[in-house]
Amino acid sequence: MYDMPEEIDVRAEGPLRIITLNRPDALNAVDDNLHTGLAWLWPRLSEDREARVAVLTGAGRAFSAGGDFGYLEQLSKDADLRAKTIAHGRDIVLGMARCRVPVIAAVNGPAVGLGCSLVALSDMVYIAEKAYLADPHVQVGLVAADGGPLTWPLHTSLLLAKEYALTGDRIPAERAREMGLANHVVDDPVAQARACAERMLKLPRQAVEATKRILNIQLERAVLATLDFALTAEDLTFQSDDLKANLERLNAPKK
Repeated sequence: MYDMPEEIDVRAEGPLRIITLNRPDALNAVDDNLHTGLAWLWPRLSEDREARVAVLTGAGRAFSAGGDFGYLEQLSKDADLRAKTIAHGRDIVLGMARCRVPVIAAVNGPAVGLGCSLVALSDMVYIAEKAYLADPHVQVGLVAADGGPLTWPLHTSLLLAKEYALTGDRIPAERAREMGLANHVVDDPVAQARACAERMLKLPRQAVEATKRILNIQLERAVLATLDFALTAEDLTFQSDDLKANLERLNAPKK
């Protein structure tokens, strides 16, 4: 559906859309196809006039393990791919902020890097008890440009946003709920997200969509204040010696 790459599965159930990040063997780590699909997804979802609410989740054991290390290495070496990816990063962030359809994240496992950003840009979050959030951009030598630190100050305190953005430490599910980064910690996030979606489908459509837009105007303004600087800074760190050294270490054969 929506002419997505196979790395993103979109299924229609009446006015509900189930969106699944679909690289389970790689823990839904983000490669070029998945990243490109995410850039295309949100305007197409908004244009789907039959869609009224969406559930976003991951196939298999993870929500998303973040950037695929092989993909990150490609980005550090290929200027054209990097330019496309930086532009698509902007499209993903603004596409989610402007999406007409409420998006409910069902965090079934670890949500790392861009996965964590997708959670931060969703409208409601149900997270499994053993799942966690983490944004390790800084740990690998990158600026955290595409979601988490852009929006965390709206969800939680600035001090906590700085702590987890600068250290990359894991945020366990219950801690995420306490901080305001998740709504509910549950046994089955997909089932609970679907139940929430069904409740929303019973509400007046125009009121739901306009109320979401009112709230997300605040989000969009905050994002636009920092996004272009963040993406430019991220582009520079893709060319840094720190990133190259970390990727060599992470991609080295295990002994």
